[in-house]
Amino acid sequence: MKRPKLERKALIMMTFSAQTRVALSDPEAIIAPVCEHMLEHGGVARIEDGVRILEFSGARARFSLTNDGTLVDVEADSLESLYFVRVAVASHILEFAEPAAPTIVWNGDGDELARPPNFQILRITGIRDLTPHMRRISFHGDNVARFAGMNALHLNVLCQHPDLAAPQWPTVGSNGLAQWEDPARRPSFRKYTVRSLDVAAGSLDIDFVLHADAGPGSALAETAQIGAEIGVVGPGGGGLVDADWYLFVGDETALPAIARMLERLPPQARGKAFIEVAGKNEVQQFKLQADIEVTWLYRDGANPGTTSLLIDAVRSSVLPDDGSSVYVWAGCEFATFRQIRSHCRGELGLQKEQHLVVSYWNRGNSSE
Repeated sequence: MKRPKLERKALIMMTFSAQTRVALSDPEAIIAPVCEHMLEHGGVARIEDGVRILEFSGARARFSLTNDGTLVDVEADSLESLYFVRVAVASHILEFAEPAAPTIVWNGDGDELARPPNFQILRITGIRDLTPHMRRISFHGDNVARFAGMNALHLNVLCQHPDLAAPQWPTVGSNGLAQWEDPARRPSFRKYTVRSLDVAAGSLDIDFVLHADAGPGSALAETAQIGAEIGVVGPGGGGLVDADWYLFVGDETALPAIARMLERLPPQARGKAFIEVAGKNEVQQFKLQADIEVTWLYRDGANPGTTSLLIDAVRSSVLPDDGSSVYVWAGCEFATFRQIRSHCRGELGLQKEQHLVVSYWNRGNSSE
């Protein structure tokens, strides 16, 4: 399962804890790069009295060298945060210890976890086509409130292996990592946007792009049936931030995310949105409060990912110079993503907190 990103933040109270003792032939050669790597995930590292300490938002890990091996103590302010830090620590130790595979067994809080706490099973309750290439599937679940925030736009859908007659769900191993009964046929993970949700009703909608060269996600949508169970993991971030003026850019893969953000903007927000689709029959209607000018860009027969429509739109956009705060959000094919990101950082001079440009897919890579 994908490792969660842990954000840097001051710690207050740790009420959950777990420990493991790992036999490493050269502990410093493994633990030091583990701590170094975790800085990329928002960790803060330091050494006190020979003990390496990593701190994250709501979690802490200590690495102590003893005669019986490397003692790893982890603490967190919630059981879910404890699960995440156990995953982060164990997975990175195993990664940096390759080709050796040290045994990791956690003891303490979290031993009772049967499933990853960010995993749940949803049941399909509705299916309808919004446009010729966009299908909306409605789900019911017990904990859809997890996806209510605008910093929780995404989730990973588990696309089951076609050779399995029944779905395969993850369990939590003694090392804290997700395990599968049949690892060779484990599900594929595909990231999707929660297009809308009703917390009171326990329902949420996900929009799937349908295309001829169907990958696991598109194939799931094409064969979906009412009553079927789908596993999801999440939420994931990459959503809306506060600003006065916005520029949204994306193709149909980013359309659900753009639509959800547009519909949540307050009335005083201003800006532009450029959305690339196959043709006029793929246009959707939004319920907007904000003053956002939405422009649809049509490929008109060109293959997805082969046009310059989006980068041209970005280059032609003029950001306000009246002191308004600005935020640019873009999601598209990999090559276009690189061009847009370069333009935002170079020509527009935007700082990290002023833009988020992501690659939603990679043309020619069927695994994306």
